[in-house]
Amino acid sequence: MIAMLTTIDNPFDPFTQFDAWYAFDEQKGYGTCEYLDRITKSSYDLTPQEQEEDIESAIDEIIRVNGLGLYKKVYENDELYKK
Repeated sequence: MIAMLTTIDNPFDPFTQFDAWYAFDEQKGYGTCEYLDRITKSSYDLTPQEQEEDIESAIDEIIRVNGLGLYKKVYENDELYKK
């Protein structure tokens, strides 16, 4: 199952509304994609499955050190975004 990192105040679904999600994130100055990129140790030598696992591991690390409670992990088809 694919996971994504988002912030608790971003109302957009990063899976289906990525452009709006990204614009909101950048407007707030969070730089979530850049932060995730810095933590991820991915490589083109990894299989797609290994890359997904590496990204999820980086998300878990960000959540673990998330002292302010700003970040959360969401999954595709998460009920959070359904109205």
